[in-house]
Amino acid sequence: MSKPLRAVKPGEKPEPERHLTITEAAARGTIRQQLVALRERVAKTVEDPNCPARELAALSRRLMEITKEIEAIDVRDAEEAGGGAATPDEDWEAV
Repeated sequence: MSKPLRAVKPGEKPEPERHLTITEAAARGTIRQQLVALRERVAKTVEDPNCPARELAALSRRLMEITKEIEAIDVRDAEEAGGGAATPDEDWEAV
């Protein structure tokens, strides 16, 4: 649940956004939050020097797929919010 809105005090800085764990996201998060949690988990595994080489390629590929899925959700949400792709206006004549 999100915190209620309030006025900020002069000089106050926002709290950094805390991402949900995979378990938290699965229990109460959105699909995007689940994907973000999964992306972080996969990225940590890929970065781990003890990650088996045989699994590195598949995990790297999955990491890229998850990133594309998150980007697709973000684009869809931006379009639904009225921030669709900028397209140039065309000339037309009123009849």
